[in-house]
Amino acid sequence: MQVIAPMKETTDILVEEGGDILKMCYQCGLCTGVCPWNQLTTFELRKLIHKTQLGTVDFEDEEVWRCVGCKACVERCPRGVDVPYIMRAIRRVITEIGAGAVPQSLRVTEKNISAVGNPLGEPQEKRMDWAKDLGVKTFTTGTEILYFPCCYQTYDPPAQKAARATVDILKKANVDFGIPDSNVVCCGESIRKAGAEGLFQRLAKTNIDIFAQLGVKKILVTSPHCYHTFKDEYPELGGNYEVVHLSQYLAELITEGRLKLTKEINKKVTYHDSCCLGRWQGIYDEHREILSSIPGIEFVEMRDSREYALCCGGCAGRLWLETKKGERMSELRLEQALDVGASTLAISCPYCMANFNDSVVTMDKADVIDVRDISELVAEAL
Repeated sequence: MQVIAPMKETTDILVEEGGDILKMCYQCGLCTGVCPWNQLTTFELRKLIHKTQLGTVDFEDEEVWRCVGCKACVERCPRGVDVPYIMRAIRRVITEIGAGAVPQSLRVTEKNISAVGNPLGEPQEKRMDWAKDLGVKTFTTGTEILYFPCCYQTYDPPAQKAARATVDILKKANVDFGIPDSNVVCCGESIRKAGAEGLFQRLAKTNIDIFAQLGVKKILVTSPHCYHTFKDEYPELGGNYEVVHLSQYLAELITEGRLKLTKEINKKVTYHDSCCLGRWQGIYDEHREILSSIPGIEFVEMRDSREYALCCGGCAGRLWLETKKGERMSELRLEQALDVGASTLAISCPYCMANFNDSVVTMDKADVIDVRDISELVAEAL
């Protein structure tokens, strides 16, 4: 095992992002106890934090890439140690200083984002092709709301269904909205958690400049990752907006009577709480209110829900890393949905959509459960 001794640059980064946070940890081990990895394999998170305190992290060890940033440990920590920020600092040492090796699949994703502005490596000029037959306008100065679908909802066919359903809903509610043109890029949230700070700042500056030119004041998003970064991270760089997640907006439209959900959907539905909306933002009730408003739906909760929800395993760059079958959090979560007899797993995140769709196939469960974004269910009920 190659242990990298502390270098000036390494120490600078760890102190910059996690120095004061690290001092708060007194090694009680609760973080290891609640980490979702330990329901599947072994991940000694406490030991990794201790190594970081001592400056003896093995930057070549794959354990530094395990954290999914779900914040389960932060919720339980008696000192409120923000582990995801410590992990981000460790990964910055690897990504920007080269103290260790970046996994190949993550390196490819980073290159894609850097080159064409999205993790899938798709042509930037085709970013808005998903909407070309929907009759939706491009955002111009004076439009009330910018609807910003994430990279997966613009390029990935299964995820595109959520973006198309959202447009359908907004049009039926007579919302004054527009979508961006193809010059916008990835919000940068997950690649930042994966350590690529410089790339994140370039992405953010590009979007902030575009939003400023258009006079964007209110942004509607369907990705919890876009929600978090636009709301909490872009202000660090001068981008200040009113940011609303679709679940919040749908709940508001239904309450105001601007959406009439009249068509019955006779299904037993459970809901998976996204970590970025749940533990990161405290948004839990809106999705349940929406599903309860749809005629015919029988809503059931899984064993682990709300602040105790199990992560899908896709945040903080993990979506782009290989995970062995049997060690996928999405498989464990899907089993929980099946345990309560759900025929539909409702989600509100494109990363969750990607992971659960994969697990439905690998677990051969396509005939007993389907994965639907909450926007799809609302559009169907209109």
